[in-house]
Amino acid sequence: MEIQAALMLVIVFGLLLVFSVPVSYSIVITGAITITTFLTPGFGVFISAQKIVGGIDSFTLLAVPFFILAGLLMSSGGIARRLINLAMLVLKYIPGALSLANIAGNTLFGAISGSGIAAATAVGGVMLPLAKEDGYDEGFSAAVNIASAPVGQLIPPTTAFIVYSAASGGTSVAALFMAGIIPGLIWALCCGAVALIIAKKRGYVSKSAKAYNTGSVLGTIWAATPSMFLLVIILGGILSGAFTATEASAIAVAYAFILAVCVYRSIKLDQIPNILKDAAIMTTIVMLIIGASAVLSFVMSFTGLPKALSSLLLGISDNPYVILFIITLCLLGIGTFMDMAPALLIFTPIFLPVVRDIGMSPIHFGVMIVTNLAIGTITPPVGNVLFVGCSIAKLQIENVIKPLIPLFVSLVVALLLITYVPAFSEWLPKLLGLMK
Repeated sequence: MEIQAALMLVIVFGLLLVFSVPVSYSIVITGAITITTFLTPGFGVFISAQKIVGGIDSFTLLAVPFFILAGLLMSSGGIARRLINLAMLVLKYIPGALSLANIAGNTLFGAISGSGIAAATAVGGVMLPLAKEDGYDEGFSAAVNIASAPVGQLIPPTTAFIVYSAASGGTSVAALFMAGIIPGLIWALCCGAVALIIAKKRGYVSKSAKAYNTGSVLGTIWAATPSMFLLVIILGGILSGAFTATEASAIAVAYAFILAVCVYRSIKLDQIPNILKDAAIMTTIVMLIIGASAVLSFVMSFTGLPKALSSLLLGISDNPYVILFIITLCLLGIGTFMDMAPALLIFTPIFLPVVRDIGMSPIHFGVMIVTNLAIGTITPPVGNVLFVGCSIAKLQIENVIKPLIPLFVSLVVALLLITYVPAFSEWLPKLLGLMK
């Protein structure tokens, strides 16, 4: 019966996705049908509803709406320009300075907003016209912006690790936040290395970069400092024990509101209702997916699908490197057609038992799976950052794909480093006493 239930689970879910049924609805419908057919006839809908409520009844998940709201406030608050100016202080004399500043801006802004789409929009909207003015190839500039935008999914604060924590059964959010910092920097450095090589080869220099005197340097640093201080507050508060990750999310909202409305004055009070509405809509989408995933986890535990997959992979090879390579290929493929939140919630319970069997920690796997799925956001056919980046650049995807390829290869190299070198993910959490 377990085999039949697993087959029904896979077939029904696959068919619903083929017919473009939203992922969250597909999960709930599949779960209800499987429960009714094989477990408790007539009670599939009732049990599914219970699991949805139980799945979102978590103190940790309170951080999701707050970080989403803080990200929206930061995205609308004129932060990107100040961070780009800060990056240009250091990079303006290096070949390809504007592309490198784009990468640095995406890294800083992505960390603050926690959104690859927000970074691609805000930073790309500023940098791409400047790069065009300085003679940069438009496709290359757009590719750099697209490839570096998702780095904010790794550098805290990010909702991706909160969702993973829920899917993995309560992995420490603070440890995950710390674990993502070095891999995020590796992502940015790999993009930067490729951009620097190409820019130097093509002779890209920053013609429009303004000259800085002492006053303007101090002014640029001062303008960007309040934005950067958000990271200090969140990470410092969590690490010092002053507040939890969930409490940090509420503090992030208060700080972002004060910064955008009172300090920078880039958001008017009459804009707040629309920002709150957008945050509510995004939160509802994420929470519905999280609740639906609780149904799927219950059904998968009944069917024994994770255990069967673990046995299958371990039967192919007992070499951990081979197993991780197979999982990486699977996740890269999954990321091309599924958004990060549902993919985390669906595939974490499937692959986590497998990697535990070969000795990988949940912290390391969390960074690995988020990195895989973040790369998926820049690949067709469903890469949302790819489409947004092309829209900002006003280019067709075919004009961006070719210059994106070397950057994509560099990100695969970064992924392999993150996957096969646990120290990149585990050194900081261990140093800070967040994991053994």
